[in-house]
Parts: sequence; C-alpha cells; structure tokens
Amino acid sequence: MTSPADHLALARRIAVEAAGFVARSRSAGVEVAATKSSPVDVVTQVDRDTEQLIRARIAAARPDDAILGEEDADRAGSSGVRWIVDPIDGTVNFLYGLDQYAVSIAVEEDGVVVAGVVVNAATGVVYEAARGGGAWRDGTRIAVRAPAPVAERLVLTGFNYEAETRQVQAAAAARLIPQVRDLRRLGSCALDLCHVAEGGADAYVEEGVALWDYAAGALIAQEAGARLEVTLGRGRKIAVVCAPEHGFAAFRELVVECGFLHQVGE
Repeated sequence: MTSPADHLALARRIAVEAAGFVARSRSAGVEVAATKSSPVDVVTQVDRDTEQLIRARIAAARPDDAILGEEDADRAGSSGVRWIVDPIDGTVNFLYGLDQYAVSIAVEEDGVVVAGVVVNAATGVVYEAARGGGAWRDGTRIAVRAPAPVAERLVLTGFNYEAETRQVQAAAAARLIPQVRDLRRLGSCALDLCHVAEGGADAYVEEGVALWDYAAGALIAQEAGARLEVTLGRGRKIAVVCAPEHGFAAFRELVVECGFLHQVGE
C-alpha cells in the first residue's frame, strides 16, 4: 500500500516540473484562449498544456488512479486513489505577470486527501504536506500565527467571476473590513491557504471555489494548525473558511455576521 509520504513525493516531483513549465511559458508571452463562467473568467493555452503534462505524468506512474482536473474531463480509476489538479490557480495573475499563481496537486485516498503540494510557479516556493506529517515550505516546517484579537487579524479573501456573487461578496467584505486589521485579495485560493499555514495571514474566506482550488492548500493549512470548513456561501456557491484552530470560532462568527455564508431560512 502506498503511504501518504510516497504519494507526496510523486506529487511534489510532478508539481515542480509543471511549475517550471508554467514559468518558462510565461516568459514566452501569454494570451487568453477562452473564457468560462463569465467574460472575465479566463483560461490560457498554458493552463491546458500544463494539465496535460500533469495528467501524463500521473498516468505513467499510477495508471489505475482517477484524476479530477480543472481543464479536462474526469478520468475514472480503480485503485481508490484520486488526483485533484489545478494546473494554474490564479490564471488572471498569470496573465498579468503578478507573482501569485500556482500549480496545485492533491492526492485523495478513499475520499480523504492524504497529500498536497502547492508550488508558486512565479517564485518556485514549494508548500507541501502529507497527512499526519506537518506542513512544510521549501523543507522548513511551518505553522499558523499566534493568537490575536479579531481586530488585529489580517484576512485574505477572493471574489467570484460572476457579477451577482461579487455583489454579495463585496457587501460582506465592506462589513468585515472595519472589524479586522485589513483585508487582502491576492488572487489564488491555493496560495492564500498556504499563507495562512505559514503565518502570513490570520484567516481566509471565499465563496465560489472548487475542489481543485483548495484540496491541496486545505491539507497544508490543517497540518500547520488551522481549521478549515467547506460550506455554502451567501450566494449559494461553495465557500471555504480557514483560520488557526485557536481563532477559528471567533472568525467564523464574524464572517457569518458580515454576510459571507448562507444561513438556514435565507
């Protein structure tokens, strides 16, 4: 039976190779290939090519595993192992040359994520975790920030690409910002979760994310001492709430009060 550490080693190798491909492709210039949920939700040919590279490497090493990716059809498997792939999380940042875009690969065994790797393709920084083995950045163990009052917490968030959901999120963010240290929108769910894991922020909340956006980053954050909840946002899309275990309850209460999450009866 393959251990989480073995899954992590393969995921890391593939993610680092894919991130190198993304970085080289960025230097050659990038153009929009298509749009998805709205005219501002873009995909580039590099997204597609990177996912094909990742899928090929997984298939060669683990031909019986399933694959769920953002840009291509699901591949069924028979092993009980599924790979969850986002070839470029933060495609708009990639398009503009902002250094917050990443390759994200998670490995799920019997429905539980056991390994995750997020590689910032712009900087080469590698975040990783195997279940039960802690969270790491470039070989150094990382942990969430120490406790702080809600008013002194830096919060990361993001905005969906559909206008109606953005209106809901913007209203909630406007209610939140006077009550915390500050609010940041960096543009990559996977990296946002890693920033919480390494103590670069105190919390994260976003509606409209998909499993491939958060699967690897979620494990990394949890292994660093965070609690993470996948729930329903006020706009009726999947939402993720993440904060250090010691401050999660107070943060969740605040985001409910501000209107980020769906409540029964609404």
